Amino acid sequence: METKEINITYETLFEILKREKDLTDLQKIGPNFFNDFVDYLSEKNNMLTKEDDLFSYDEKKKVEKQIENAKRLIKEIYERREKKILNIALAKSRTKSNVIDTSSLLENEKRLLDDAVKVLDVFRNDIINNILDGKHASKITGQKEETAEKAAEPKEDKTTKLVRFLYSVPKFVGKELEEYGPFAEEDIANLPAEIADVLISKEKVEEIKEE
Repeated sequence: METKEINITYETLFEILKREKDLTDLQKIGPNFFNDFVDYLSEKNNMLTKEDDLFSYDEKKKVEKQIENAKRLIKEIYERREKKILNIALAKSRTKSNVIDTSSLLENEKRLLDDAVKVLDVFRNDIINNILDGKHASKITGQKEETAEKAAEPKEDKTTKLVRFLYSVPKFVGKELEEYGPFAEEDIANLPAEIADVLISKEKVEEIKEE
């Protein structure tokens, strides 16, 4: 069986971290960098489990220390790159510029960048853009929004029930991803009959019947 070449060493990890610390820009690393680290870690762990009389106690402790230090290095490399990616996302969201070099990003880092930009854009639109337009900032951003009062209003083409809450109930989501709550004890709400029946069966609410 052919032995897979390991492209990571403790020295390369240290050098990559040093470059990420010293330089502002995101540094280029191999496309399989994190997978290569897993292979490196596996090789070191295999050394610890190998039955070898020549492998002394001191050597074993040395390998264990290498594993511990390597994990610390890879975590710091990730976190420094993560911080740089979030800074790129901030710049992209603020400037709306697509002229940003992403050639140094790994595939999963590109996904992080795209998702971060989307979240920042949603919050920027719902908060500062609304404020600048003379509107109130949205309380909930990036999701299907409804306040507790709005959620309690009757929905079109749905039978509703007026209920009183016997206990506090945290925010929850209906079948169509509409949000309800949170509700406090003694709150009154007009809820879709299907949801109200579930809460009634759980003795969380009681129906207020019109006389």
